[in-house]
Amino acid sequence: MGGCNLAAGSASIRSMRRTYQGSCHCGRVRFEIEAELDHVRVCDCSICRRRGALLHRVEPDQLRLLTPLEDLALYQFHTHTARDYFCPTCGILPFRRPRTAPEQWSINVRCLEGVDLDAIPVKRVYGSRLA
Repeated sequence: MGGCNLAAGSASIRSMRRTYQGSCHCGRVRFEIEAELDHVRVCDCSICRRRGALLHRVEPDQLRLLTPLEDLALYQFHTHTARDYFCPTCGILPFRRPRTAPEQWSINVRCLEGVDLDAIPVKRVYGSRLA
């Protein structure tokens, strides 16, 4: 009986997901995600504070790159665990691999089309407290 509930729960989670189109400012970097945008994260670390991205984490199978990753610029700092990917033309960060969950992708929700940013709850995270 527990297995039936689990399967039903997984199906309902998938049905709440939606496909979003994303890009950098100039359009050189394009991608799609499948996600339920139930929240965004705002981090207070030195780089996130300056760039002002609203981030939402997704599993690798929820991100589809339409531009090869090799065509983006990579920035790493401090522990070199996080991987920040930028458009080499316009400088926008559409997504990153976060330090605290490097197996996932953090998507810059500001790069997604058709999203009402005011309707998404904000979770504050404190990357500045990481050693």
